[in-house]
Amino acid sequence: MEDVKITYIGGGSQQWALHLMADLALSKSLSGTLTLYDIDNEAAEKNKEISANIFGRPEANAKFKVEVEPDLDTALKGSDFVVISIEPGPTEKRFIDLKIPEKYGIFQSVGDTIGPGGMARAVRSLPVMADFAHHIMAVCPDAWVINYTNPMTWCTAALFEAEPEIKAVGCCHEVFHTQEMLGRWVRDHYKVDLPKRHDIVLDISGVNHFTFATRAMWNGQDILGEFEKSLPALSPEQLTKNALEREAEENWFDCDFRVATDFLKRFGVLGAAGDRHLAEFVPWYLKSKEELNSWGVAITPYEWRVRRSKEQDKARKAFLEADLKPSGEEGVKMIEALAGADGATCRTQCNLPNIGQNDFAPEGHIVESYGLISKNKIEPVACGVLPESVQSLESRIMTVQGYILEGIMNEDKATVYEGFALDPLNSLTSRKSEELFDELFEALEVNWG
Repeated sequence: MEDVKITYIGGGSQQWALHLMADLALSKSLSGTLTLYDIDNEAAEKNKEISANIFGRPEANAKFKVEVEPDLDTALKGSDFVVISIEPGPTEKRFIDLKIPEKYGIFQSVGDTIGPGGMARAVRSLPVMADFAHHIMAVCPDAWVINYTNPMTWCTAALFEAEPEIKAVGCCHEVFHTQEMLGRWVRDHYKVDLPKRHDIVLDISGVNHFTFATRAMWNGQDILGEFEKSLPALSPEQLTKNALEREAEENWFDCDFRVATDFLKRFGVLGAAGDRHLAEFVPWYLKSKEELNSWGVAITPYEWRVRRSKEQDKARKAFLEADLKPSGEEGVKMIEALAGADGATCRTQCNLPNIGQNDFAPEGHIVESYGLISKNKIEPVACGVLPESVQSLESRIMTVQGYILEGIMNEDKATVYEGFALDPLNSLTSRKSEELFDELFEALEVNWG
């Protein structure tokens, strides 16, 4: 067993922290100390209590000492790995991200990555991420940092903007769902056993939540063409029915992948994220709630998010009552590989500064591609080549992200607005766009010079 110290920033999380502990408990090659840090110290203490159950189960392989530390620098001391998953402000702050834009006719299916909601969330998040980076480099500069926080591209970029030498990577599970969807198709189309997720090998390119698969390999063949040809027809009426059923069941995260496959039909590449995310990067799917529903997608409502945030004890109880099983996330596999535990390696998608893995993105821009992970090393894999049409869509988003990142890091509202005005979801008149922007910033209560 490789002995490691992991510090979890956001250690009071009702989801991510519990999943990490479950995956650590099931690891056959790690042991050590897990330190939970959270500005909500009480939530971190509750997760510590749960940890005794998790690591004490008969099926657990690893032994970790779990502790809570309310001081960040003390928590970071001696860390080999730092995991970050935070909510920037109480969930009620998402009123700014979601409800204010709705007043202006801008609907967002998620509102945490791009669009007015993503921008507002970035304004709250990036200074915090930059501060984390400074603390990490001052206390444990050799630690690897794994970020799960959205907006992923901006938050990961803020770490590198604040501390260029930081060893950080952003991780997201959206591509996994695409692999799983294709795996189900392989099972049904070829009448075989359900393939494992990693049996579906994608070439992906783009930015987080707006990634595309240029190839999908299974059993030595590219299946994208056959997949497209075999897609059953689903009418807008049927897709709307599906969306409304999901809404009634509060099943916000499922979709029919009809936004993802619309890209495949029109541009020859498969959207490699959930439809609720992909829809926010272009102006076509979110003209109204009804239009989004006609693609099988339901808007995740602000009110549900607030209610769920108040049910953390219920979520923890449900977790304790469930079997101990892998979460499906790959953070612990990455830690095993980076630690060199039992010679482990890992191939998974990574959000990293562009050093050439993406042939059209600006140098240094945070892009998503596969990465090969081994002891103390992450090597990005060259992306598949996107059609020029999709490159232009990506480039517009990268321009938006670049302006907003620069503006927030320099506390410059005018530069933030340049990105805000270019966002595909912002089809307002010039005056209305400025009015929305000003209302968002007033609600954000930032004190920039």
